[in-house]
Amino acid sequence: MPVAASAIYFLNLRGDVLINRLYRDDVGGNMVDAFRTHIMQTKELGTCPVRQIGGCSFFYMRISNVYIVIVVSNNANVACAFKFVVEAVALFRSYFGGAFDEDAIRNNFVLIYELLDEIMDFGYPQNLSPEILKLYITQEGVRSPFSSKPSDRPVPNATLQVTGAVGWRREGLVYKKNEVFLDIVESVNLLMSSKGSVLRCDVTGKILMKCFLSGMPDLKLGLNDKIGLEKEAQLKSRPAKSGKSIELDDVTFHQCVNLTRFNSEKTVSFVPPDGEFELMKYRITEGVNLPFKVLPTIKELGRSRIEVNVKVKSVFGAKMFALGVVVKIPVPKQTAKTNFTVTSGRAKYNASIDSLVWKIRKFPGQTESTLSAEVELISTTTEKKSWTRPPIQMEFQVPMFTASGLRVRFLKVWEKSGYNTVEWVRYITKAGSYEIRC
Repeated sequence: MPVAASAIYFLNLRGDVLINRLYRDDVGGNMVDAFRTHIMQTKELGTCPVRQIGGCSFFYMRISNVYIVIVVSNNANVACAFKFVVEAVALFRSYFGGAFDEDAIRNNFVLIYELLDEIMDFGYPQNLSPEILKLYITQEGVRSPFSSKPSDRPVPNATLQVTGAVGWRREGLVYKKNEVFLDIVESVNLLMSSKGSVLRCDVTGKILMKCFLSGMPDLKLGLNDKIGLEKEAQLKSRPAKSGKSIELDDVTFHQCVNLTRFNSEKTVSFVPPDGEFELMKYRITEGVNLPFKVLPTIKELGRSRIEVNVKVKSVFGAKMFALGVVVKIPVPKQTAKTNFTVTSGRAKYNASIDSLVWKIRKFPGQTESTLSAEVELISTTTEKKSWTRPPIQMEFQVPMFTASGLRVRFLKVWEKSGYNTVEWVRYITKAGSYEIRC
């Protein structure tokens, strides 16, 4: 459900109303008094940003020396409300030259009221893009002497922007060299038992793009996802090509992606924003390629000694390598002394986290490294509590490898001027929650 805000208030630190706007008649004008009495005067501003008072909900956020309070009388999407506040503050700052504080609000009453009428209608958020709003709200705000100077940007086509066709990109961009950088960054989340069986495993990934393209280009991205390959084969009336395909779950796109075309053709088509942005996010739970296998053996010898043996195998290709590999092996709190033997890298005992920390700067593919350690414990006369054995944790980064198997089949750039484009694609796999029980 959208925000459906009944009112919005801007208060200073003393609780005085700087400016307010009522969008619905389901709340009284004295609701701000309830906020001051029950929240500000009771010093509970830092406890929770959402409070319910007298049948109304208050969502509030402090920006500089100003509190922005949204009042709703029914069930509303809290995340949407705070997203609206963040976007609204960014809009005000674009008009005020980067400043947003009590002085900026007092100096721009008329402009703020005009903007509040445009960005919210009957309590529902509307367009908050500064590039679009500045096309028809041309009044300039009173800028602080400390604010940054406005940038001299070319004015985009008003008709194209206001219709919402490509509100995220302005016209007239020109680059000497047209380039597109595409990064596929994945995080592997794993929980493995001490016997080597996988208890939980999934991959969360995102596709990051950095575009430096002239004009108004139309891009088409092809991935090796199962649904997309089957749809492409269906449209071309030919059997699907053999090869690995993956199933993407929980896919979310940037607003620039043409969802109508994606639903019909299963291709990612979009007019990209200028610069860096996140094109899409996804999750995969089946067919995950684990970059590392960890085989731990931990033996408790009496009450004063532990033997630790950990073998780490890299499963990715021999021509690849992992960077910044860190293996954290937990030990009891009463550890007194440790002796290490490692085949590669360095290891030490970190008392602050009660772990043996094994670091390998560069780990080649299709190789294995081992750590052997003897841990001496402090002898105590009190009854010993059983050691819970927390899981072993790993950190790593593997360039040019994807645990999901996701690959870019093609990246096409079309622009009416027909210029040549250089495409750069990079794959990175990182450890999210990579844990092995011991």
